Amino acid sequence: MASRESALIDITPEVLLKAYSCGIFPMAESADDPALYWIEPERRGIIPLDRFHLPSRLARTVRSTPFSVFIDRDFEAVIDGCAQPQPGRARTWINERIRKLYRKLYERGDCHTVEVYDGDNLIGGLYGVSLGRAFFGESMFHRVRDASKIALVHLVARLKAGHYRLLDTQFVTDHLRIFGAVEVTRPAYHKLLDAALVGEANFSALPLDRPISGDALLAQFALN
Repeated sequence: MASRESALIDITPEVLLKAYSCGIFPMAESADDPALYWIEPERRGIIPLDRFHLPSRLARTVRSTPFSVFIDRDFEAVIDGCAQPQPGRARTWINERIRKLYRKLYERGDCHTVEVYDGDNLIGGLYGVSLGRAFFGESMFHRVRDASKIALVHLVARLKAGHYRLLDTQFVTDHLRIFGAVEVTRPAYHKLLDAALVGEANFSALPLDRPISGDALLAQFALN
């Protein structure tokens, strides 16, 4: 289900967070379309954090990768990466209003990035919104094989460490099914969301100011 908002209506960060708490999120038709659509899918994608599947090959990559992963270092570069065409995604839904809205959330500490670097080069990452004990994944990208997967593993480890209860992926793709993503009905999603909005999680449970080693990261999956 989608409803179109006028391009002239100002959506504040407070309104956006309220929409998330109601199970709704915004998208644009294209980068050039100034309007936003409020989306509430009949079937919602989630990754159950207690059933996250970490493929053994990817676990080995996370443990031995020469890449560095940082948190909340360069929001603009991440959203630029997410807005670029990707295999299977020739067009972007990230317009200027989306950029401005999530930049404001980022400045407030309600939106976070996970960034993967090869030296000084950003090669993959993701961003999303944290609210209560729910994390709403918005978009991810990669320029090098496995970079977005490494970012997702780092995100899930952080969510586990911070006692989150819900990882919302909006929709389910073949890429996300690898990690255990499933679809749930709208009523089932609202039950999960309502439970996750009670209390506060801690996105900073793992250090924010330095990269985390692969072994320390993978330990989170053994502990939870």
